[in-house]
Amino acid sequence: MVDVNRWTSLGSVEIPVNLVLLVEDDPEPAALVKQALERNHVTVRIAKDGGQAQASFTMHRPDLVILDLILPGESGFEICERLKHVDETVPVLVLSAIDMDDSRELAARVGADGYLCKPVAPEQLLTSIKEVAEQVWQRTHLGKHESDPERIRFTCHCGKKFKVSASHRGKNMTCPQCGEPLVVPKRSM
Repeated sequence: MVDVNRWTSLGSVEIPVNLVLLVEDDPEPAALVKQALERNHVTVRIAKDGGQAQASFTMHRPDLVILDLILPGESGFEICERLKHVDETVPVLVLSAIDMDDSRELAARVGADGYLCKPVAPEQLLTSIKEVAEQVWQRTHLGKHESDPERIRFTCHCGKKFKVSASHRGKNMTCPQCGEPLVVPKRSM
């Protein structure tokens, strides 16, 4: 049993988000997370499954998603991957009872930006939310510079700009704009 008073005794913690989508089918942990975030002036929308999560994400784009992995219908992994395809700039923090390295690795592969195990202390949750939101903001805003080692940027002679994963270095591709064959350079140009 979680001590509700621990959640309510938090001071004001600055969180760089205003709207969180919480995807959790269990009412007790959902209520505790919602209460902790609302005490810190964060609006929380709760979705109980993938369909509700998708609808809420589309209608009211959140600043951050907190996602359980064990949900009715489809797994949190599938939901995470789908949400990241819609908008990769929205941070996703997994909050799950599954404490396994394989689960963490799969979550990272489908786009999760952070991973916490239940039960989690309110202070740790708030700290993780702030850290994940800041990391994603830096990656999506500051990562557009030449110094981003994760992406190779180059331009076709027709003017079409490309940003591809560093794993594609030296591979062949075709420009979708002019049809010209290209080779992904070793470094950004």
